[in-house]
Amino acid sequence: MSNDRKELLHEIYERLSASFGPQGWWPAETPFEVILGAILTQNTSWKNVATAIENLRRYNLLNLGRLCGLGAQELAPLIRSSGFYNQKAKKIKSFCNHILTNWSGSLEDLLALDMDSLRTELLSIRGIGPETADSIILYAAFKPSFVVDSYTYRILSRHGWVDESISYEDLREYFMGALDDDVPLFQEFHALLVRAGHLYCRKTALCQACPLNVFFTG
Repeated sequence: MSNDRKELLHEIYERLSASFGPQGWWPAETPFEVILGAILTQNTSWKNVATAIENLRRYNLLNLGRLCGLGAQELAPLIRSSGFYNQKAKKIKSFCNHILTNWSGSLEDLLALDMDSLRTELLSIRGIGPETADSIILYAAFKPSFVVDSYTYRILSRHGWVDESISYEDLREYFMGALDDDVPLFQEFHALLVRAGHLYCRKTALCQACPLNVFFTG
C-alpha cells in the first residue's frame, strides 16, 4: 500500500467533508429498499429513483414477498420514472426469484454471507453488475466494499490520480488497498464523491468552485 495514496485519499475526504458536511447516504428504511434503489438507480438520477420507490411504497410493495408475487409487466409501469423500466422490472424480478429459489425467501440469510461470497453471488444474478453489487454490500449488508461509480472515475482521472483506462476492479482496489475496512467511512466517502461529481465534476466541469480544485491546484 502506498502511504502517498493513503494521504491523498485522506485529504480528498477531509476537503469534501469540510465543504459538504455529513451526507447520511443511502436514504432507505430497509435493506430491501436499498437493494431496489441500487437496481433502479442504474443510468438515472436519484430523484427519479425516489419517485419510483415512493410509488412502490404507495402500493405496499416494498416487501420481497409482495414484489415476488407481481409480474414484470405489472411492475414496470410502477417504476416508469426510473427509466429503462421494462429492463429494470426484469432485473428486480430476477433478484427476487433468486432469493426465493436459493435462499427460501430469506434476504437476511443472503446478506449474512461473508463479503467475498456475497459479492460473488450477487454478481451471478442477472442485472447485478459490480457497482450495484457493491452498493448492496455496503449499504444493505453493511460490509466494507467500496462503491465505484462514474463520478469516482471522473474525479480521480481528471485530477490525474488514476489513468482514464482504469478498470472498475482496479479503481475499487485503489480505495480498498489504502483505507481501513470501515463501513461508515466507505459510505460517507462514496456519498461525498457523488455530491462533488453532481455539483462540479459534470461532463462539462465546473472546476473553479470545486473544493478539490481549490485544494490540489491552488
